[in-house]
Amino acid sequence: MSRRAFFVRIASVLVILAISVGAHATAARGQDVSEPSNAAERALVAKYPDEWSKLTPEQRQRVLANYRQWQQMPAGERHLAKQSYQQFRALAPEERQQVLAGLRQWRKLPEARRNQLREAYAHYKLLPPHQREQIMQRYQRFQSLPPDQRQRVLNNYNKWQRLTPQQRENLRRR
Repeated sequence: MSRRAFFVRIASVLVILAISVGAHATAARGQDVSEPSNAAERALVAKYPDEWSKLTPEQRQRVLANYRQWQQMPAGERHLAKQSYQQFRALAPEERQQVLAGLRQWRKLPEARRNQLREAYAHYKLLPPHQREQIMQRYQRFQSLPPDQRQRVLNNYNKWQRLTPQQRENLRRR
């Protein structure tokens, strides 16, 4: 994977996480997303009547939920989202497919796992820049490993995760 593709993929994942955090908050507030609920939403629907009429109820819900989320975003976030979208559109078709595959994978995750990832991302954002850079460098190094070595690293990590704190401490002392 090229350096550009790597950073575009990371940026896309971060955008997806940011968007999903907003969507999660909207769902938590219990907003009804089935029908336009204010003048701005009705204007959106009126602006595209042919397209709206072709949407399924689920697609309409998704459009309105996204529109509501967009309306609630601060101007700076909207600007970043537009930039990310433009970067996405500038990607080669195969890179776009990789990003979309990542989004589909995200959507398949159980909500508990998505929440864990959101929390990890929030923690990551709070780290000092040099620590974030170290994490990115380590991730790049991991990604550059041959598949068999990556699998060994993952297997060792999973074994480490299953150890008790005492077992981990004993191994550190060796």
